[in-house]
Amino acid sequence: MKKILFASLLLFITQNTIAQHPEARLKELGITLPAVGTPIANYVKWVRTGNLVFLSGHGPEDKTKGGYITGKLGKDLSMEEGYAAARLTGISLLASLKAAVGDLSKVKRIVKVLGMVNGTENFADQPKVINGFSDLMVAVFGDAGKHARSAVGMASLPMNMAVEIEMVVEIEN
Repeated sequence: MKKILFASLLLFITQNTIAQHPEARLKELGITLPAVGTPIANYVKWVRTGNLVFLSGHGPEDKTKGGYITGKLGKDLSMEEGYAAARLTGISLLASLKAAVGDLSKVKRIVKVLGMVNGTENFADQPKVINGFSDLMVAVFGDAGKHARSAVGMASLPMNMAVEIEMVVEIEN
């Protein structure tokens, strides 16, 4: 009986340790990180200073369709489509973050997020849209994915992207 309990406990610890690794969580979620593209203007995708990584604004690039998800929330896109665009932007940011630090298990915490939503002047659900990003970070990093955040509306975004998100991440040295 003790052997069975020990084996069960060992299996439980092993499975939960594996599940804690961000890249294992991505796999569980069925997410494959895309290749990191080049910036669309004169800037870099990230800057690391000390134990902080500042990631430039990323948009909802859909590699399968060969472009960005575009349009205004409240006119061209529903709140649910905006949520999906913010989640897709999160996947792109994770790809850049992995390129910056080499391994997502080095992430200590997602610190600060700025979520910008391309919406009509009457669209007021920016927080619900950016939850697509925030929910993904918590799913991947657990409590370390919880972050301070601003979700703001914009009259327009580059290339008419539906959302643009930037973030600051603390990593282990």
